[in-house]
Amino acid sequence: MANRRKARELALQMLYQVDVNPDVSPADVRVMIREYMTDDHDLQRFAWQLFVGTQEMRQQLDTKIEEIAANWKLSRMAVTDRNILRMACYEMMQVKTPPKVVVDEAIELARTFGGENSPAFVNGILDRMMPPATT
Repeated sequence: MANRRKARELALQMLYQVDVNPDVSPADVRVMIREYMTDDHDLQRFAWQLFVGTQEMRQQLDTKIEEIAANWKLSRMAVTDRNILRMACYEMMQVKTPPKVVVDEAIELARTFGGENSPAFVNGILDRMMPPATT
């Protein structure tokens, strides 16, 4: 299960790359995922699922995030933070990962890739997204 963090990191990096450079094609992303995770096809599939699912549901995810993130527009959020939130929101809604695990993993991604305030920011938004039974 710890290796799933590597898949999440890679999916986040690909989401970031596409966010700042929309010309990157899904085919290029798929190649990068395969090259980075050469030995584990399950992790390749998981990283690809996170990337594609987040991209396909991006508008819906953005709407949900902006509803919860009072006084914050996605365009004002750091690129890393908004992509962590998108991916975590997707995983929470569409993948069978327990919501607490999703939040913990998102906070770790924010610590690794975000700014000083990113972990608290991500935690605050995702806590409000968690289903009531899991809080």
